[in-house]
Amino acid sequence: MNTPPTLLAFDTSTEQLAVALVQGDRLWCSNGDGGAKASAKLLPQAHALLAQAQLAMGALDAVAFGAGPGAFTGLRTSCAVAQGLAYGLGCPLLAIDSLLIVAEDARAQANVPADAVFDVAVAMDARMDEAYAARYVHTAAGWHIVQAPGLLTLPALLATWAGTGAPAWRAGSAWSAFGDRVGSEPGPRQFDTELDRAAALARLAAAAWQAGKTIDPATALPVYLRDKVAQTTAERQAVRESRLAGSGQQP
Repeated sequence: MNTPPTLLAFDTSTEQLAVALVQGDRLWCSNGDGGAKASAKLLPQAHALLAQAQLAMGALDAVAFGAGPGAFTGLRTSCAVAQGLAYGLGCPLLAIDSLLIVAEDARAQANVPADAVFDVAVAMDARMDEAYAARYVHTAAGWHIVQAPGLLTLPALLATWAGTGAPAWRAGSAWSAFGDRVGSEPGPRQFDTELDRAAALARLAAAAWQAGKTIDPATALPVYLRDKVAQTTAERQAVRESRLAGSGQQP
């Protein structure tokens, strides 16, 4: 009888720290504050889950990490910790699309049958009046990418969806952050917040393992998308004035 794989998975691409440990049907999850705290909290939380499961770090068959897109510092933290663990343990990595985690969580919230078609657009607030966006479809065969993750301005995001047709579902923080600027039509069913990011990540990690999508730690790279991660004072002021002008207020 084959022993199910033991996988540690974590994601620090957003302000939330998601950590999961999965071994077959057994699952241990933690969702909490991340952001600037992620680098200090990630490993202690991983050790806490292993302790709950009464497993040693050496029991891991692979380490999965949220590869992005997302916050620069968070992605760098996630990738570096994953590589360090994998090198130390001599195990492979699983790089998980961080926007797909949002899609998988939305699918769980929608409670659709596993073999049903689930068409979802994901848009996450990337700040600077931009969004990390992608579109996916889930079928009985698993997830398929319809629109690969990208960093889009809000007009470009609306234009993309106009060209491909409105999704049946949508998920992510962009709607609460940008409101009507990213579409307000009542058609798509929407999830602005995630219910259990860690559990969604665990399911994706298990599926990636089953599909043989392990990678060598040396080849692991985060998906930044944004080459420039900081604005000058003048650029920040220009963005502020643009937003105020759009709202009719004075700078």
